Amino acid sequence: MNAWEKGFLDGLRPQEPLTVDAWSDKYRILSSRGAAEPGKYRTDRAPFMREPMRELSTDSPIQRVVLMFAAQLGKSETMLNWVAYCIDYAPAPMLLIQPSLSMAQRLSKQRLEPMLQETPRLADKIPPARSRDSGNSQYAKIFPGGFLAIGGSNSAASLRSMPARYIGLDEISAYPGDVDGEGDPVALAEKRASTFTKRKIFLTSTPTIKGSCRIEAEYEESDQRKFYCGCPICGFYQVLMFDQLRFDSKKLDKVEYECISCKERFDETAKTTMLRKGEWRATKPDNAGITAGFWLNGLASPMGWLSWFEICDEFLKAKQNPALMRTWVNTRKAETFSYEYQEKLNAEALMDTRSDYLPGTIPEPVVCLCMGVDVQGGMGSATSRLEVSCWGYAPEPSGLAENMYLIDHNIIYGDPNQGEVWTGLDVLLNAEYEHPSGAKMKISGCAVDSGGLATSSVYEWCMRRRNKGVIAIKGSSRSGGPIIGKGSRVDINYSGRVRKKSGVVYLLNTEDIKDRIFSKIKGSGKIFFHAQTTEEYFKELTGEYRTQKTNKKGYPVSTYEKKPNQAVEKLDCCVYSYSAYQLLTKTAPKGKFFDIYAKKLLNPTNSSDKKTLNSKHASSKQANFVNQW
Repeated sequence: MNAWEKGFLDGLRPQEPLTVDAWSDKYRILSSRGAAEPGKYRTDRAPFMREPMRELSTDSPIQRVVLMFAAQLGKSETMLNWVAYCIDYAPAPMLLIQPSLSMAQRLSKQRLEPMLQETPRLADKIPPARSRDSGNSQYAKIFPGGFLAIGGSNSAASLRSMPARYIGLDEISAYPGDVDGEGDPVALAEKRASTFTKRKIFLTSTPTIKGSCRIEAEYEESDQRKFYCGCPICGFYQVLMFDQLRFDSKKLDKVEYECISCKERFDETAKTTMLRKGEWRATKPDNAGITAGFWLNGLASPMGWLSWFEICDEFLKAKQNPALMRTWVNTRKAETFSYEYQEKLNAEALMDTRSDYLPGTIPEPVVCLCMGVDVQGGMGSATSRLEVSCWGYAPEPSGLAENMYLIDHNIIYGDPNQGEVWTGLDVLLNAEYEHPSGAKMKISGCAVDSGGLATSSVYEWCMRRRNKGVIAIKGSSRSGGPIIGKGSRVDINYSGRVRKKSGVVYLLNTEDIKDRIFSKIKGSGKIFFHAQTTEEYFKELTGEYRTQKTNKKGYPVSTYEKKPNQAVEKLDCCVYSYSAYQLLTKTAPKGKFFDIYAKKLLNPTNSSDKKTLNSKHASSKQANFVNQW
């Protein structure tokens, strides 16, 4: 008896009433190729998934199910359970969409195929894709009573090709804003089900950026269900929230949860019972209708998956890094990340944050100095100049990051393709500063922008001073990855001759550096400015802001944009100085950078008879073409 004959006979028999969770517990087998816990599926392992699966069942009047979940909570397995249930129990045309075709291919090969092959209830209904004349491929599965089409949100063909009763849209916050000029991919997909009265639309995702996050918008239109767990001590039901975790940030050896009602604390071992007795509650019952929305953060992760200790450890590591913090907020707290703090930064307000030390002087905590150089103009431009910022770096008390101190900002006027400005930069590079301890400090690292009209001049100057920690850099707008990449060999011109691969240029992750700088400005005591820092300086330092744009492929992206008619050279110099500091830290053993530089201050090697640099010496005695900001 073939699958089609068996399907016909099955259709004549009275159907056993089953929900998605009941079917999964009875028939689903987790493959060792795609599951961390292979074997028979058990909803009790993640009991918070039972209600979403029941709303996906055929007997539920709900038409749309929205999951705004943290990572590693079983969203993908729930979608696969639903797919399997539909194939076996309620066959009909089905469309499953991933953010891209490549991700659709990976889902099909790594997750879907193993499930179809190793779940006996499904194996005889869908022949393997490699079978001759099976009609099945990576992107299409035919079964008695229906078919499954798998596609990517970046392909209009995947979204418009056929009607479907069931629509599964996975990780929708990563979908493009427009696909092939035909409109929103979520709307295009949902139209495929418009002719079916008993349709089901399943939308899942971790959240992304506030204001442009698809899953957040979908969840806010739902009845907004949240999972409530009873306190093991007093029994009070509450949503598990990160703010209620209690731990020592300096010595993470114990993590406990504090009940919002009785204030008693308990550890994670109580979570298994709490989850089993937990319940979903609609927090916006007035929105009740055809859409059921579910929100859950990482604290609800079952024992053995993601621990409270891991969540806190990740938080402490991400605390001083906005790029990491964004990921942590999205994937652990299941919340959108906001850059709103940048909108609150303004020059006038920052004037009140100035410290009492003078420009050119070194505050006592500073143990390392780095310079950032922005190259402006060239080729005879009247505005040609070098803008040079010196920043001091000191250990932050927690030891998790660094504090920054603005030491000085100078401008050297002249054509960067001529030698005079570089002579002036040498003065600043070789200058000595006096530390309150009496030790003499010099610039340890210097990063020079090479992306303008004087690239060869920059390469040549940097090459000749690389033993002084001088590097040529080039900014990149790509977010993610290291702050400063590996150096790449480049050609430079020297005395009219080209020297092959004689220079080195480093590519910067400028967006993530700006994130760090703005987070420090926001945080009290993370970045300091000398007493004479001007309002104009602050305007340039805060002259860019985070915004949402659509890239060439239609995907929403977060990027930096200049404020109208605002120069940003001071911000660029700060970015370049920070990159030089970051490169220095790579050469030191992990966690030992500031200790090494502090020892240098205690055991100075510089001769004491050299002149120190202060704000007066810089402009009046050492170089009359160097102008103090």
